[in-house]
Amino acid sequence: MDYYIVIPIHNEEAFLKSTLDSILQQTLLPKEVILVNDNSTDTTESIIDKYCSENTLFKKLNSNSSTQHMPGSKVINAFNKGLNLLDYNYDFIVKLDADVILPSNYFEVISAHFKTNKKLGIAGGFIYEQNSTGKWVLNHPMDKDHVRGAIKAYSKACFKAIDGLKNAMGWDTVDELLARFNGFSIHTDTQLKVKHLRPTGKAYNAKAKRLQGKAMYTMRYGFIITCIASLKMAMKNKSIKSFWNNMLGYIQATRNNTAYLVTEEEGIFIKKLRWTNIKRKIKA
Repeated sequence: MDYYIVIPIHNEEAFLKSTLDSILQQTLLPKEVILVNDNSTDTTESIIDKYCSENTLFKKLNSNSSTQHMPGSKVINAFNKGLNLLDYNYDFIVKLDADVILPSNYFEVISAHFKTNKKLGIAGGFIYEQNSTGKWVLNHPMDKDHVRGAIKAYSKACFKAIDGLKNAMGWDTVDELLARFNGFSIHTDTQLKVKHLRPTGKAYNAKAKRLQGKAMYTMRYGFIITCIASLKMAMKNKSIKSFWNNMLGYIQATRNNTAYLVTEEEGIFIKKLRWTNIKRKIKA
């Protein structure tokens, strides 16, 4: 199967080489890799230039945006600019972060999953991060069916059905909800262990964290589901502050009549799906 990779990159001089080397070592290589240099101020661009000059697999695109590291809009803006350079002759498209190391068979396995299951919409492996002792340990949300935003692969049909990636915080949740709404499945492969070189959320500030609650509002979760989801997140992070940040973000979005990311029909489906999952976990 044919696939493209788009990598939004902002100040990744410490990790980018490892990511690009792991792509070159893939047993199934992509047709092309778009490296979107998103306003980097370190030596990122020179690293990109080196790889582009040595291998035609890579193509550089410079993008000007804010230097502030904010989740959601910044990364998807860069991704979409890279996407515009590609044609539609692919079987699946990959949004990849610039701070991961992939196992060499990663995309060969992902390709096999898409080939086997025609209704598979989004696929990926599992993220591992180094702990204080240097050991690589699993760092994944409680929902094991969720593919982390750093390593998402979309079938062509699914990517078209969900109308690409939403330019907002919560893009890597709403994509999966809309995939299910459109009849596609999500698959995570436990055998695909991806090393994430930067701890999740390390660069995010308090303002960014409040965007989680705003995202829940824009996905039409409603107040009660937002409370439950925020409590789960607070328990996982062992921080009650994250709960209040989420709820503050939700309340502010409500007061501001923030535009929704999904239609009313999609919102009804999402609420029903969320309640089904909550009841299933309570019974388990």
